[in-house]
Amino acid sequence: MLLPVLCGQLLVVGLSGTEMSPTERRTLAASERGGVILFKRNIAPRMLGVASLIASVQSAMPDGLPALVAVDQEGGRVARLGPPALVLPAMRRLGDLGDVDLLTRVAGALAKELRALGFTMNFSPVTDVHTRAENPVIGDRAFAETHEDVARFAGAWADGLSRGGILTCAKHFPGHGDTTVDSHLALPRVERRRADLDRVEIAPFRALAKRPSIDAMMTAHVVYPCMDAEHPATLSRAVCHDLLRTELGFRGVLFSDDLEMKAISLSPGEAAIAAVAAGCDVLLVCSNADMANEVHAALVHEAEASGTFRARCAEAFARALAMRRRVVPTPLTDADALSRVFASNATISNELECRLAVPAAR
Repeated sequence: MLLPVLCGQLLVVGLSGTEMSPTERRTLAASERGGVILFKRNIAPRMLGVASLIASVQSAMPDGLPALVAVDQEGGRVARLGPPALVLPAMRRLGDLGDVDLLTRVAGALAKELRALGFTMNFSPVTDVHTRAENPVIGDRAFAETHEDVARFAGAWADGLSRGGILTCAKHFPGHGDTTVDSHLALPRVERRRADLDRVEIAPFRALAKRPSIDAMMTAHVVYPCMDAEHPATLSRAVCHDLLRTELGFRGVLFSDDLEMKAISLSPGEAAIAAVAAGCDVLLVCSNADMANEVHAALVHEAEASGTFRARCAEAFARALAMRRRVVPTPLTDADALSRVFASNATISNELECRLAVPAAR
């Protein structure tokens, strides 16, 4: 495989609008991107527009290389799709209900909608434990305040998505719940002993590492000095390889969090090389096309110079492609058929609304 293709397939990038630009289409057609992640800027007023965008993404991809089409549709404050898509509360509200069966069924209903639009992956469940009230970025995105409940509820959510044909991604490994800094803005540190991390933050990831419905995990841009005092988890081999692969035995795909986030102080190219070397299989560059190009060029240059790095890229590519081939984008581009999918979730939507109307006992 040509190195520009091999390295490009490790990148999942954002798009600029509700339609693909000619440059975005050419880059996909050249096999220099592995897929896309959609945000609110990409969501057309009508759901048919979303399905059409995803259809155009998949049609641009070469044969044998299906696109990963991902979204952060967690619920609450992290939701890219609005009505008529299922309106989800923050996951903490669902966790407070304590109903594993309901969680699984709601996730399944969400998956049905995402599949109809053509999405292949939802970057959820959030598997962080909410242990710090002043945490600015996790908070009610977490299911619960104990690792047992987080593992139970996140597992149920992943099961529902998986049964509905959507790939899942547990995040943010090895735990973002104890931070006081938003990694979008600066680099957080978690100054806890390894035994405490094992007992709380790492515990739900350990519980889910071999669960069949967990297809992937996503790293945290957080420094854990007890494991690696110099590098955030995304760039740390001690975390991505030694802990996740060797100790926890995880065999799925490992995504970096967005490399554009301010927690990463290295240049985009340096960060990308470090993340892949550490053990990340797919790199997210969510907005900046120039940065994505810089990352791509740096990966190709490093792969040309280092056989070891080239082999790591090949390993990452094989793992990610095997996952992508399990769920291929199949958007419904008939307006009536798409409308029927959203209408079919009316019952679960009403049930959810009724359950949430009754205060949950904590």
